[in-house]
Amino acid sequence: MNLIDVVERLFDQYGYYVLLIGLPLDFIALPIPPGNSTLTYTGYLVYLGLLEWLPAYLLALTGACLGVTITYAIGYRFGSPLVHRFGKFLSIHPDFLEKTRKRYDKYGEKLLLFVFFVPGVRQFIGYFIGIIRLPYRTVATYAYGGTALWVTVFFLIGYLFGEQWKQVFNMVEKSLTRTLILIGIVFVLYQLVRWILRRIRRSQQNRE
Repeated sequence: MNLIDVVERLFDQYGYYVLLIGLPLDFIALPIPPGNSTLTYTGYLVYLGLLEWLPAYLLALTGACLGVTITYAIGYRFGSPLVHRFGKFLSIHPDFLEKTRKRYDKYGEKLLLFVFFVPGVRQFIGYFIGIIRLPYRTVATYAYGGTALWVTVFFLIGYLFGEQWKQVFNMVEKSLTRTLILIGIVFVLYQLVRWILRRIRRSQQNRE
């Protein structure tokens, strides 16, 4: 049984409750049902007339925002103390969190509008922004905004493409996976270049 079959069975049994309970579980890193396919199938059920579009969309948005809020709260309440106590075993130190926070302040807010589309990152980002103590006002603006964008896009895939939703969904999933791999490669190359340049500078400084 594949994941889409699981989503279909859950909707058969629980209807709208899948959105209010299942989507938060996806963010908590218990992705059964998986968020992308859940939202797309919701749109398809609306297309078929089996669900009303307004309550379906609002419950999907509520469930997703609830997932962000729960993981943010967990990261905010427990993440930093755990890093201070056990981070040394993972080579994660408090000063690392501070550096990460400064980098996020410089580059990260607008990325929150798009990270929810990236498999794996969506299940981690709520904890992360909680651990670095991102102000809730920023969470409400960018994280909830990104969540709304994610919900809307996958909801519309199911609703607009109807009977072809599986084909379009699979195409989008493959594109996201390829994009994630490309981003990973670029990031690794970027870090490698930075490391090489640092070694060159140190070598020049030692000669001087």
